[in-house]
Amino acid sequence: MSKTIPHRDFLEACHILKPGVAAEPLELLRRWQSMGYEAEDVVEVPGQMSKRGGIIDVFPPCSQLPVRIEFFGNQIESMRCFDPESQRSTSPASSLIVTPAREFVPIVDSSGVVTGSVLDYLGGDALLVLDDPEGIGLAITRLNEEAQELRATKMERGELPLEFPSPYFTWEELESQMKERNRGRKGALFLALATWDAAQGYGQALPFIRAQSYGSQLERFIKTAKQMVEQMQRVVVVSHQANRLAELLQKEDIHTSPVSQIEQIPPPGSITVLQGSLDGGWLLDDRLTLITDVELFGFVKQPRAGRKRPGDYVVHVDHGIARFHGLARMSSEGVEREYLVLEYAAGDRLYVPTERIDRVSRYIGAGDQAPHLSRLRTPEWQRTKNRVKESVAEIAHELLDLYAAFPYMETPDQIEAIMTVKEDMEKAKPMDRLICGDVGYGKTEIALRAAFKALMDNKQVAILVPTTVLAQQHFITFTERLQTFPLRVEMLSRFCPPEKEREVLEGLADGTVDICIGTHRLLQKDVTFKDLGLVIIDEEQQFGVVQKEKLKQIRREVDTLALSATPIPRTLQI
Repeated sequence: MSKTIPHRDFLEACHILKPGVAAEPLELLRRWQSMGYEAEDVVEVPGQMSKRGGIIDVFPPCSQLPVRIEFFGNQIESMRCFDPESQRSTSPASSLIVTPAREFVPIVDSSGVVTGSVLDYLGGDALLVLDDPEGIGLAITRLNEEAQELRATKMERGELPLEFPSPYFTWEELESQMKERNRGRKGALFLALATWDAAQGYGQALPFIRAQSYGSQLERFIKTAKQMVEQMQRVVVVSHQANRLAELLQKEDIHTSPVSQIEQIPPPGSITVLQGSLDGGWLLDDRLTLITDVELFGFVKQPRAGRKRPGDYVVHVDHGIARFHGLARMSSEGVEREYLVLEYAAGDRLYVPTERIDRVSRYIGAGDQAPHLSRLRTPEWQRTKNRVKESVAEIAHELLDLYAAFPYMETPDQIEAIMTVKEDMEKAKPMDRLICGDVGYGKTEIALRAAFKALMDNKQVAILVPTTVLAQQHFITFTERLQTFPLRVEMLSRFCPPEKEREVLEGLADGTVDICIGTHRLLQKDVTFKDLGLVIIDEEQQFGVVQKEKLKQIRREVDTLALSATPIPRTLQI
């Protein structure tokens, strides 16, 4: 939904430079500035340019390396690629394509500001898939409302010019673009995925139903699995604890396929156990059953509790399950106070002062059925709490047995490195340690253990990486491995939307963000941590000179763990 450069204007802005071509240096700089490039003393990252006498350095986003252009008057004499770290020239460049440096560069014509969308860049035969169109429409409407409120506030403060364009398309505008793109085409280039409720009688219905929840009762799961195998059903289990589950099933004489990716259709009457993570399972008629950790253990991230709405089910720690009926103002002994109105069984009501709202929480159930309301003035709720305490103790023992090990067997080198890193972290002097090993040899595992130790000491962790791709990879790994703990993992890079970036920065400052993974954006002045305890640096040799100077300062104050796949890193060699 973000507006971007129209495809036509993007193509017009792109240009090619070659030695021998006539070009006026100052005119080039002005043109590049209009395309989003920033003038700097030294060019280190994409989107920067600089001028020194008859030499111009520029780093287009589509180029692997920046290029140094030497002029003789108004003619390009030579072009060479150079290393952004050492600033030394490396190899000649026969040509250079210069593209816009920003996604949103307002183009103004006689009718006003012109913007394009990502749809403009799709190929003519590209398939466009909408996952839950109704949900997309609601999300876009909500984000637009928030953006408009922020835009109006900034205009009132004078932080934005009047009539500054909205950064987003509305759902109606995007729908119109999609219909226009499909108009006159014979082949189907549009696919919408929707739930039965939203399908409104059209489309192809798929025979899926929700999988059964076992709520950590593994004995019940094993009994059910045995029945499904006897009924010649195909069962696929996707779990973080695939090896352990396979062992449990085999102890009950239930044969499982190897714990690997499915390479062929599982035979009827079989169970295939796979290592991985999915959001939930389902049943496809009687032919195939998919079971995940969500059904087995209930380990699924809960969204942050929003504002309670009338009709929502809530739990009072002392009185049990009720239906939230709204807010009411009442006077008591001449003092007017606000109360939460909770409705219990038999129509009984409980009025809870808003200053005691900490006693009330949103009800989270294991199934889709509405819960039974508790009865006031009876020992029913206390008996329920006692039963739950006993049940939780049993489940805890079972989970401890199942989750006793991490997903991977540590190598002797890893164990030694993990122990040494933890010893360093417990010393008064800030740690400064390098973990060196080839790709796939388990450096990230060591970093994850160190990060977890810092988090358990109520410290924040920063993970610095040279590229956004690597940042995304680490974000996925750390999120998946820590999802069962009450920890918040975020990512920060120059591609973060402004709203998300602001949210992450606030979380780092107030301590609600525990781990932040990011590029050199993490080193900028507006990033502050409430209590930073560990900095993990991946492939430090790929950072620029300016970033390395800041890293040197960090090393004096907090524990630092560097990771490198380079056989002899430059920092170690020096």
